[in-house]
Amino acid sequence: MTLTLRSRRAWIMAGLGFASGLPLMLTITTLRQFLVELGTPVAVIGLSANIGLAYTFKFLWSPVLDHAAPPFGLARFGRRRGWLLAVQPILVLAIAALAFSTSALHAFIAASLIALASATQDIAIDAWRIESFGADDQGLATAIYVWGYRIAMLVASGGVLGMVGVIGWTWALLAMAVLASLAVPTILAASEPPLPATRHRLEGAAMERLQQAVMAPLREFIARPGGVLVLCFVLLFNLGENTAGIMLTPLYRFLGFSRDIVAGTSIFSLGGTLAGLAAGGVVVARLGLRRALVATGFAQTCAMAMYVWLAGSPGQVDLLYATVLIEALVQGVATASFLAYLSSLCASAFTATQYALLTSLAVVAAHTLGGFSGYAVDALGFPGFYTLAMGAAFPAMTLMLVILRRFPEAGVARD
Repeated sequence: MTLTLRSRRAWIMAGLGFASGLPLMLTITTLRQFLVELGTPVAVIGLSANIGLAYTFKFLWSPVLDHAAPPFGLARFGRRRGWLLAVQPILVLAIAALAFSTSALHAFIAASLIALASATQDIAIDAWRIESFGADDQGLATAIYVWGYRIAMLVASGGVLGMVGVIGWTWALLAMAVLASLAVPTILAASEPPLPATRHRLEGAAMERLQQAVMAPLREFIARPGGVLVLCFVLLFNLGENTAGIMLTPLYRFLGFSRDIVAGTSIFSLGGTLAGLAAGGVVVARLGLRRALVATGFAQTCAMAMYVWLAGSPGQVDLLYATVLIEALVQGVATASFLAYLSSLCASAFTATQYALLTSLAVVAAHTLGGFSGYAVDALGFPGFYTLAMGAAFPAMTLMLVILRRFPEAGVARD
């Protein structure tokens, strides 16, 4: 059945995208604003990037979601839906714990639990999406997913910051816990995708089963022509963009922008992203997926120069909003291309594990090296830091040009 924007599956995909995006922003922008208002040093705020390690290493437990039955008797809902239902109580309670945090340490612990539960949820959602839609529908399904994802990011960032001024941090974050719980009816409304015909069964001793679950997907990918180069490209593609984002909240405070002004950036971010996602489909259709990655990647890198300009312009609200809008527009196009590309790389026998591995690689540098971003700001200042972040994006673009020339079909799954 062909996917359309009015179909039931499209609305479910958007709902699952919302469920995925909501907890993510609570551990990034919202958490950092909370830390800033606590008077936390910039170097410590930079360490909040390490909370994202749960997303980085989610591939380590993704085989469990591929091969093990969901716990708590939830297997009757199916493999994907059962695991999604199992993680919801943990996620909601972790968000509630963040709401009652009274110190930076408490907030770090609660945010780490949110990230762990959210990363597990993402494994199941990504697998559900890839298994529920055919190859021709993956582009639209990904765009719908990202639309829901980005709307949730707006709610969990600008929405929360706007609510804080009225009802305070505790009630604003508890409202997010309530919204997160709405994922349950969305999951129940979804149809469980059929098991892939080529899905591998785990047999043998426990260690053999573990090796088969973890190593077989990786070996299958590396064995493809150009597979190693593709993994390197995925690792580097978002390095500059993700690293730059870690220091945005301290930058805004340094430039003298109030919480309300920062909250106002969210609507520009959402509008730019949605427009970029819509344009992404046109760009991919005109250029082809791989060439679109190069074009949008370079455009995304150049757009980061706006942050270098902004860092030297204290109090310029119009420049702030223009920067957020332009950067979000270009990033939206690049994100649509990049996620569609990652989806195309997954073999049906290892859907959850390979997609989790690829998305983990995409953020591993930001969640490790990014932890030192605060120290880089202390050493270089904000303009120097954003210049460095912009330059960090060029190696990935160079590598993609090499892949296009030497291995035009590199990494493509052959089921």
